[in-house]
Amino acid sequence: MKIHSIVYSLGVAALACASLSSCEDYLSEMPDNRTTIDTEDKVVKLLTSAYSSAAPIVMVECVSDNIDDLGDNYSNYTSRFYDQLYAWQDITESSNDGPYFVWQGYYNAIAAANEALNGIQRIGGANTETLREAMAEALLCRAYSHYMLAYTFCMPYDPETASSELGLTYMTSSETTVNPEYERCSLEEYYGHIHDDIQQALVYVGDSHLTVPKYHFNRAAAYAFAAHFYLDYQKWDLAEDYATLALGTSPTTMLRNWDEVSNTAPGDYNEAWTNLYVDEDANSNLLLMTATSQAGLWVGYPFPMGNTKYSHSRYLADTEDIMSSNIWGAYTLQRLYPTGILVYSGSYFNRVSAPKLNNFFYWQNEDHTSFLAMIVYPAFKTDLTLLERAEARIMQDNYTGACEDLTLWMQNWTNSKMTLTPENITSYYRAMKYYTPFEPTQKKHLDPVFEIGEEGGTKESMLQCLLQFKRIETLYEGYRWFDIKRYGITVYRRKFNASGRPEELTDSLLPGDRRRALQLPQEVITAGYQPNPR
Repeated sequence: MKIHSIVYSLGVAALACASLSSCEDYLSEMPDNRTTIDTEDKVVKLLTSAYSSAAPIVMVECVSDNIDDLGDNYSNYTSRFYDQLYAWQDITESSNDGPYFVWQGYYNAIAAANEALNGIQRIGGANTETLREAMAEALLCRAYSHYMLAYTFCMPYDPETASSELGLTYMTSSETTVNPEYERCSLEEYYGHIHDDIQQALVYVGDSHLTVPKYHFNRAAAYAFAAHFYLDYQKWDLAEDYATLALGTSPTTMLRNWDEVSNTAPGDYNEAWTNLYVDEDANSNLLLMTATSQAGLWVGYPFPMGNTKYSHSRYLADTEDIMSSNIWGAYTLQRLYPTGILVYSGSYFNRVSAPKLNNFFYWQNEDHTSFLAMIVYPAFKTDLTLLERAEARIMQDNYTGACEDLTLWMQNWTNSKMTLTPENITSYYRAMKYYTPFEPTQKKHLDPVFEIGEEGGTKESMLQCLLQFKRIETLYEGYRWFDIKRYGITVYRRKFNASGRPEELTDSLLPGDRRRALQLPQEVITAGYQPNPR
């Protein structure tokens, strides 16, 4: 099939230090009309552009079970973009948090990574330590961007069906023609390419060429990414090994210092808290990224900004996650409580969140009437990597090792001194009823493509605990969607009444539902690229 642009080409020249006035201007020229990357210094500098300027956080959080419809009283506090997201519809509305900009951002980053790799070959190959490390960073950036595209726009990976499931286009070279043809490879082939790039990169990954390591794929971040990917790829032993390398020999010292957050005055709109959360000096933050996004405005600001109709409500928090009683006891034992959990209520608010994402504003004109909202967010952090190691251990039946990780996370997040064991975890979750939309609990039916044992058994109970901890850890960061897809968790759409309780079930997203792969941008489909089936 022929496609004039996969959006991949839109940023190649800009990312290679040339300035373009518009997409049309660029497409009227050959894509190789760009600055030549032919020195070590140019390669290293180009890699700053190998990270996407967009992120799917808002999209994937809004399609998850972390969000409810607060009802007709909030109908003035939304937009068609959020209406479509919440209903798992194809997105037709433009937004910096929407499919087109996410697609464009990641393929632009891939373009920069490929240009850096081309530059290394042009110089004569990775024949210095700096160039070897730069090559590793470029491969990791390419693999990560492709992976995030699959996470957003593809069905979950299943080794039994991946050969017949649609992947995307895995770009390993820069364009050399104006009208290239693109086809979607299978998801099996697509994941195979990600695996190959990661494995090649990990041979040479290093930090000596980095001036600001936390904003690049440093060594620890590379291992954390590898651990995350191999969980999805169902290579449990590799996931555990790479998570261990990312965490180091003393994981306790690498976790987030919640006491520091609780002891810090919040300031305007909790800015001090959110700045601490994305502090590059925090051991817990392995890789920080920036994106043009209104995620911070949606999450934590105490006034309506585009969408409050679809929110993480107090009812949801009380019954399912951050404010509900847990295996450690009451939620008041959490170190983030009482200063850190944000509860907003009022005529246009019913929302609970945690101080994580803060928006920074880039003003587009001198009179400050037009701006872009931007965020800094932790793409990889040790707290999540610790839980991912616990998951890999559970899948290998190493319940004792998994409990050590789960206990470490719990004792860091809470003031509890409890030690988790396979026995007390199984007892706790076996006694809990499974979730229903109008009688919600923390425990949801799991339907993954891999074996997890019988419901109420040790492995399934351990996974229930693990998934609950991950849900709390990643609230408002978009990671819940990973687990919903991988574990076949059904998502229900509930409409709330004026008293803040669910009164109507409007839809459900079952395992295998094709809407679990968000539809590709309409601009890309219109250009001729194969859409996701519906």
